Amino acid sequence: MYFPYLRGKRFELICLRELIEKDLIGNKVIPIIEPISPSPTMAKTLKCYVENNKKIAIIINPSVGGFIKEFKKLKKKETDENKKCVTSTIIKHINNENAIKSYLMDKNMAIKIANKPTKNDFLIINTNRDCLEPYLSAYKKSKPVYILIPDNDRAFLKSVQGSKISFRDYFNKQNRNSDYSNCPDEFFTDIHLCYEEDGYDGFSDYSIVGKGYEDSGFAPKAVAIHIVYFDKKNALRIRHFVSDSNENIKDTAGKFGEALEKLVRWCKSNKITETEGLRGFYGCYKAGKYPGLGTVKKLSIMHHIELMNKFLEGDVK
Repeated sequence: MYFPYLRGKRFELICLRELIEKDLIGNKVIPIIEPISPSPTMAKTLKCYVENNKKIAIIINPSVGGFIKEFKKLKKKETDENKKCVTSTIIKHINNENAIKSYLMDKNMAIKIANKPTKNDFLIINTNRDCLEPYLSAYKKSKPVYILIPDNDRAFLKSVQGSKISFRDYFNKQNRNSDYSNCPDEFFTDIHLCYEEDGYDGFSDYSIVGKGYEDSGFAPKAVAIHIVYFDKKNALRIRHFVSDSNENIKDTAGKFGEALEKLVRWCKSNKITETEGLRGFYGCYKAGKYPGLGTVKKLSIMHHIELMNKFLEGDVK
C-alpha cells in the first residue's frame, strides 16, 4: 500500500482528482490530504473519490494553513446566505466511509479521541517519540485502521500494533532551484522493495514536494522539474532538470522550456516508463506551451503516484 501525503494546495488536489478521473490508480494507493483551505477544488476532489468508490484520507487537525478557521467562517457565510455549497459538500463526503478521517498525533489529540467508538475507519500519523506512550495508552480499544510511523524506528515498530505504515520525507530539498544542478540525479528510495520485510504494511512520503510547507509562491530565478524513475534494480531515483538562464526572475516560460527540453531528451533516450504525467510534459514540449508552475508540479506528482501504482499492481518489470 502506498499513501502519498500532500498538502491541499489547488494543483495537488487537481492532481489527485485527475488520477481517479483517468483511472490511473487502484485500491493500493490511498492519498492523504492535509487541507489548508476549504476550497471548491477540495470539495470536488473529495466528491470524485467518494463517488468512484476510492479511499482517500483527510487530516481533521491540520498543522499548516488556516483550514479550520476558514471553514468556520465560510460555513457561517454560506448558512447566512442560505447556500449549500463548499462546506456542506466537504462535510458530506468527509463522513462517507471512503473518506478516512485522519489525525496528527499529539498528547491532546490522544486524550480527546481515546477509546471513543468510531463509526468508520480512522488513521493516525504519529512521528513524535514523545507521543508514543500517550498513543499506546490512548488506543487500547479503538485502534486506527492505519498508523503512519517513522521509517526504521525500532521503538515504534516493536510496540505499535496494527497496520503500520513507514513514513518519511525522501525529497532532498535544496534552498534554490539552481542548486539541484549540483546533484542532477540521486537516490530517492527503495522502501517499496522492502517495506513488508521490514515489518510494515505500506509506505508513505511527501512525493517530490517534500515536508516543508510554504504558504505562498514566488517568481524563481531557476525552474526545476523533478522526475522519479526506476533503476535496473527497481530502486527509485530522482532526476532534476534545471534551466540554464538563471540570472534573474525574468522569462519563467523560457526557463521552463530549457528544463523541459532536457527532460524530454533524457526520458526518451533512457526509455523512462511513460505515465500520464510524462505525457503531459511531452505535450507541452510538442506544443511549445508553458502551463504554469502549478501544473508543472501537478504533472511531476501525477507521474510519481502513477508510477508507484504501476509497481504495486505488477506493471513494472
